Amino acid sequence: MSPLAGAPMSAKSQKKVMSSAVMARVLSYWQDQKERAQLQLMGVAVKELLDVLGRCDERKLVGFAKFLEKTARTTHHKAQLKQLIALWEGGHPSLTLASRLFNDVHPNCRNKLIYNMGVKATWQGEQKRREYKKREGLRPPFLAVISPTNRCNLKCTGCYSGLFPRDIPDPMSWETFDRIITDCKDMGIHFFTISGGEPFVRKDLLDMFAKHDDCMFHVYTNSTKISDKHIARFVELGNVLPSISVEGFAEQTDGRRGKGVWSSIMDCMDRLKSAGVLFGFSATATRMNGDMLASEEFVDLMVEKGCLFGWLFLMTPTGKDDDPYFMPTPEQRDRLRAHVMEVRRTKPIFVADFWNDGCLTDGCLAGGNIYFHVNFKGDVEPCVFIHYADQNVFDLYEQGGHLKDIVLRSPFFVALRERNRRDPNRLRPCPILDHNEYLEESIQLSGAYPTHPGADSIITDHKESVRAWGEAYGEMAERAWNSGEYDFFKQGSHLWMADEEDWLPTTVQHLNNLPQGGCQSLSMHHGSTGGCGSNGCGSPKPAHQGRAGGFRTLLNLKSPERGELTQLTL
Repeated sequence: MSPLAGAPMSAKSQKKVMSSAVMARVLSYWQDQKERAQLQLMGVAVKELLDVLGRCDERKLVGFAKFLEKTARTTHHKAQLKQLIALWEGGHPSLTLASRLFNDVHPNCRNKLIYNMGVKATWQGEQKRREYKKREGLRPPFLAVISPTNRCNLKCTGCYSGLFPRDIPDPMSWETFDRIITDCKDMGIHFFTISGGEPFVRKDLLDMFAKHDDCMFHVYTNSTKISDKHIARFVELGNVLPSISVEGFAEQTDGRRGKGVWSSIMDCMDRLKSAGVLFGFSATATRMNGDMLASEEFVDLMVEKGCLFGWLFLMTPTGKDDDPYFMPTPEQRDRLRAHVMEVRRTKPIFVADFWNDGCLTDGCLAGGNIYFHVNFKGDVEPCVFIHYADQNVFDLYEQGGHLKDIVLRSPFFVALRERNRRDPNRLRPCPILDHNEYLEESIQLSGAYPTHPGADSIITDHKESVRAWGEAYGEMAERAWNSGEYDFFKQGSHLWMADEEDWLPTTVQHLNNLPQGGCQSLSMHHGSTGGCGSNGCGSPKPAHQGRAGGFRTLLNLKSPERGELTQLTL
């Protein structure tokens, strides 16, 4: 449709200069088209460059990061990549992690990750999410979690979904599963986490991933259902990221998951590594294993087995065996917080803690801030650990609706989003454990219903113990947040998914003044040997400056900011 369609212009007025309002519409239309074309061009350039890279030494990787920095669409993303380049040129272990990605992972898996996550989810997806915000007034989240089944072959102690029925046919049909993903893509979402239950009990799962080849699917799995045929398909598809649940070593894992599960996990990791599949681990901290998960030995084993990433969760009393006693102690949570920061400074693996890393996401991810969850019954929950909803996607689709109607405007989600970030301490982001009162208020205001019997225990039977636990940890979190170690995060410049028009003026100034050698205390060594300190940068001089070598590639492309032709040499 023409951008001038519907404009009330007479024959006489057509001879005059177009009104400023119409001109603004025309300029906006062409600007959108220009951005779309530039995004497509960058996507082609990234694909071609990935084919050229192949196996990489460190100088090639620095060159690739400099290419991404030159082609980044926003000032924000440019600053992020500039910081990454500074870290790599300083010999940070994340460069070894990148080297593992390029040299140990099958090219199809590596390239799909970079293209589907970098181009589709981040660059092109960001364009769609911004268009939604302009049109709808609200911004869609970056990712979605879908549990297409709740069937599982294990019965783990404290399983968060263990109070949902297990041995029933999957209520979510292929058509509904497909439509959820399609609606998400319409909102700019190309990154999905698949949970359960055990997702691989569904025989059609990999066919769905094949249909949506432009998306990345991160799958939480107990690994016992992953056959060699599955692994061969992972390599063929390239867009599957298994995240294997483990509880520490053999004693902790078999103790919670069942005898023999540890050996099955170790075998599966070996087969995934041998095939070049990109995978990671997932661990839930409890009172029994919290200290083990905070050990260097556990992380070193996960690196040795081939994991490139790992996720840490806290046991929440929301499912099977929902006794708050099983939660890690506040002291154990604080040790995990410090441990994860140290891992990111010193180990070639990316580890994140969904409770202690609210500083990375500026608060809680849930309720459509950054993600939401559709459970196997179609209930749209704000989080996999919050078993409440106020709308169901099965009912929505029967009425001809679109998933955006829930994700953007669910009263329950809105109530949670309004309470998110009330606490300025981003080490206390969770409305379940850190501020249980936020969850109770949101449920009462929205009329949300529990999605299984017993789900209300988190704001009834367990309320007092959970809130006392949260307050006890809160004292430790305050000391950590004000220690200086987290000063970088108070600037907000690390937030990849922020809208530039919403930044504080201090954030813009911080980015504009950021030197090439700028660093983030998240990732640099602290204190002792001239490394980065929390109150200023004392990082060592770069080990190398990304010198040209190993290969030479010339790419011609349009600069997103200026529009002129750029010739880039790597």
